[in-house]
Amino acid sequence: MRAAVTAHKDFTIAEIDPRLYGSFIEHLGRAVYTGIYEPGHPTADAEGWRQDVIDLIRDIDVPITRYPGGNFVSAYNWEDGIGPKETRPVRLDLAWHTSESNQVGIHEFADWAEKAGTEMMLAVNLGSRGLDEARAFLEYVNHPGGSYWSDLRKQNGRDAPWGVKMWCLGNEMDGPWQIGQKTAAEYGRIAFETAKAMRAFDKSIELVVCGSSSPKMATYPEWEATVLDYTYDSVDYISLHMYFDDHEGNTANYLAQSARLDDYIATVAGVIKMTKTKKRSKRDVYISFDEWNVWYHSREQDRPVLEGKQGWPHAPALLEDIYDFADVLQVGCILNTFIRRSDVVKVGCLAQLVNVIAPIMTVPGGPAWRQTTYWPYLYASKYGRGTALNLAVDCPGYDTEFAKNVPYLDVSAVVDGDGVMTLFCVNRHQSDDMELAVSLQGFGQMTVLMDKVIAGHDPHAVNGPEGEPVAPVDGVGAAIANGVLTASLPPMSYRMIRLGA
Repeated sequence: MRAAVTAHKDFTIAEIDPRLYGSFIEHLGRAVYTGIYEPGHPTADAEGWRQDVIDLIRDIDVPITRYPGGNFVSAYNWEDGIGPKETRPVRLDLAWHTSESNQVGIHEFADWAEKAGTEMMLAVNLGSRGLDEARAFLEYVNHPGGSYWSDLRKQNGRDAPWGVKMWCLGNEMDGPWQIGQKTAAEYGRIAFETAKAMRAFDKSIELVVCGSSSPKMATYPEWEATVLDYTYDSVDYISLHMYFDDHEGNTANYLAQSARLDDYIATVAGVIKMTKTKKRSKRDVYISFDEWNVWYHSREQDRPVLEGKQGWPHAPALLEDIYDFADVLQVGCILNTFIRRSDVVKVGCLAQLVNVIAPIMTVPGGPAWRQTTYWPYLYASKYGRGTALNLAVDCPGYDTEFAKNVPYLDVSAVVDGDGVMTLFCVNRHQSDDMELAVSLQGFGQMTVLMDKVIAGHDPHAVNGPEGEPVAPVDGVGAAIANGVLTASLPPMSYRMIRLGA
């Protein structure tokens, strides 16, 4: 099988916002407790943060991390997480039927974010609470001093404000599972008023309004149209969420699901454009895809906790999907889609970062280890920053029940400020090698600088604390002659190739 690609340095899509490769930490399962925070762990620092986890996160270079939820935020009192730890209340979390000790709150998370080299993206509770609590939280976090909430922050040990720029106006407010679910009109009104109040404090902050929590929602895409009708001139982003599963056990269909993602993005981009025209607005609103991942491996094992059959445990193991080799390809295709849609998708958050449907796992008291999906995320974050190229691709495809002519080659390309081009390639075919030929136009003389491949594994092969067999190796055979890069992509493979002078 052959695949021909044309890459011209002047045929571009957009400059990629580095925040496209963000992530997410929610007070859910073991994401916080025994995930990023485990006092007494052999690697823990004086504040209780696991250094082995921080090292793995810093390797990815996560630009922004969303916090504290997720579904958790819709019944969360942020004030519970400030002040002396010994006086903080234990609360029952209705979202995940667990108890929350509040030993980690905004001060602790901010300290962790600084150590992990990531910016904070904070969410306010528009489920059980509203405008007053949101503006108080913003004042507490961002005001220098001389007011009630900023002076309280100082009393609690933080003199300088954190200066958080990005704020989410609630979470998945269309979902019937959400505490404080609202209709689009109800949510649009409270989001507009909250945005107005927050901007009265600081016009420079960036605000994210809730879009549909899934394209499967009955209200999609009318939800986006209604919410944006209320909020378009008050917000900067509309959030989208999507999870990917292989319940059918059909690998071909599974690896084609990024076509659904592409349709989702295109539809909401159309709603944004329609609303901008309707309002005769000069502002641009973009997409914050602040929850996405593979999620299906763990659902049955989580049922007893989520159904309340185990009481209200603190930080139980929840949503701990163990990812396999097929999931490497899926995550690679998702990231490629975001790169190709970087003109409208500016922010992304892999949900989540540690233990909960995460690329990094921990053993309490033991090691941290990399899931299979750690690698495509790391490569995209490190080498997918710059300008996305608009590639011309000629490749055989296949049909599914939800998409026609899905190309066997899924590919994106990014050129960084030094002129280095990175290709991210996935061969979806389950049995055939792919002979790749990339015509490099306008780049001048180039050579292969780096070549990494993940291939040759059983689709269900996994990593674990005892070993990480699904990992990249150096690619062989990639060469450039007469302005054409050639390489052979094994069946069911992920490959990253970097080219430069």
